[in-house]
Amino acid sequence: MALLRVVDRDGVEHEVDAKIGLKVMETLRELDYGVAAICGGMCSCATCHVYVDPEWQGRLPAAMSDERELLSELSHHQGNSRLSCQVEFTPELAGLRVTIAPDE
Repeated sequence: MALLRVVDRDGVEHEVDAKIGLKVMETLRELDYGVAAICGGMCSCATCHVYVDPEWQGRLPAAMSDERELLSELSHHQGNSRLSCQVEFTPELAGLRVTIAPDE
């Protein structure tokens, strides 16, 4: 387990234990204030949309074309938007800070 910092939709920051090797979405969907993750990580619904803290953006692998395309269709898309189902939580990401995006 490692630290994941999550800012909920009310702006409250939480520190949670995240399991290394799982997608960030898998931790977030278990939280009362987390994401819906309706498609279960298939990169088809964007209900796991998060904003990655700028300090962490460069540490994540680049988004693949299907993720970029889906994100571009969202009204709340920002330059630091990611689908948490596409981000594997690795030891290097301990301390990662994400903000849950507004519902679409």
